Amino acid sequence: MTRKTVTSIQKPLKSLVVNGGQRLAGQIVVEGNKNAALPLLAACLLTDQVCWLTNMPRIKDVEVMGDLLRGLGATVSGLGTTKLQLCCAQLGSYEPDRTLVGRLRGSVLLCGPLLARLGQVRLAPPGGDFPARRTLAVHLQALKAMGVRSVEDGSGDYVLEAPEGLRPASVYLEEASVTGTETALLAAVAASGESEIRHAACEPHVVELCRFLTSMGAEVEGAGTPTIRVAGGCRLGGAEHQLDGDYIEAGSWVVAVAVTGGELDVRGVGAEPLEPITSVLRRMGLDCKIEGAKLSLRPSSPVAIRQVTTAPWPGFPSDMVSLISVLATQAQGRTLIHDWMYELRLFALEQLSGMAGNLFICDPHRMIVDGPAQLIGRTLDSRDLRSGMALIAAALAAKGTSRIHPLETVERGYAQLVERLIGLGADVEIEEG
Repeated sequence: MTRKTVTSIQKPLKSLVVNGGQRLAGQIVVEGNKNAALPLLAACLLTDQVCWLTNMPRIKDVEVMGDLLRGLGATVSGLGTTKLQLCCAQLGSYEPDRTLVGRLRGSVLLCGPLLARLGQVRLAPPGGDFPARRTLAVHLQALKAMGVRSVEDGSGDYVLEAPEGLRPASVYLEEASVTGTETALLAAVAASGESEIRHAACEPHVVELCRFLTSMGAEVEGAGTPTIRVAGGCRLGGAEHQLDGDYIEAGSWVVAVAVTGGELDVRGVGAEPLEPITSVLRRMGLDCKIEGAKLSLRPSSPVAIRQVTTAPWPGFPSDMVSLISVLATQAQGRTLIHDWMYELRLFALEQLSGMAGNLFICDPHRMIVDGPAQLIGRTLDSRDLRSGMALIAAALAAKGTSRIHPLETVERGYAQLVERLIGLGADVEIEEG
């Protein structure tokens, strides 16, 4: 087999220039869940039949995953739109393009399907947010239990082989990792026999992957619980699936508008996935309510709460902790932010101190925020996707001009970001280079 490489012209990175102090108002319709889109795209590799995915988010991460699939020999139509058609009938490589892998942590989700189809995979170290702090230990644990062996060749790549095919297994994941659970699922549906995944992640996007695999012909039980059972080995066919709305994106926009004293209607996501977020927002004094598939925010005066702590589903999501920290800078009183799930995520928010925010980072997992503070515009570094969006929210609330760089980091997970900000009344523009 030959390796297909996707080449692209490197463009100058962009900055977002924000003139803060504008009160935002309007409506946002969120697209499909980013955290569901990537595993669903990887699942299409498990069949040689055509699959359709609708309500896909028009974000950079989906484009990268689509290019990775194309590099492996798949036909992908509709990238850049909300409807994708995929056919993975002819795979010409077991080595995803290493440059693209270096941009996307979700590329690890390709391992199970490639092992199922081709019996081997060579994966460069995945990139994305915090690549040095998130290991693939849980993924490798699950794959090795299913008969996969690791080959050490000194390259630093993950070279995995399953020459006799994947075999069913009973796996206890040492961490309830979302992508680790998804890797185990994608491998288990191809292993002939019954597999059990214990201490599985319960997030809505894991449930969505189970639904999609079931529509392809797999037998999956226990989705949304810590124990998932898979009767694998069935020939999987094509399927069509409409993605659920992105509840993290919805929560992000609510915070970004709330810190400006504005009002917002967010459509496209149901009440249940939003509940862990809206519960905390209401405790912090935000006037928000859910009616059907609409989340409404009215002008509010935020107040501090004693502590916000992240937790696996259905707890408060770690992906929202950066944004809730910015909300705390505008709340009356002191709030302790505790993200015990990921260390150092809060360190990107040190930059709020330079904006006159009153905060103290206690350790890699905890931060104390005193508010309210009149933030002052400055140049900001979007070091990861979620803190980048949080810093944009801070810039919207700030007095003066801020520059957030690079904008591409935030565009990985937020579709039509600049257009939507302008539509809400923000004074923003893109600065090249």
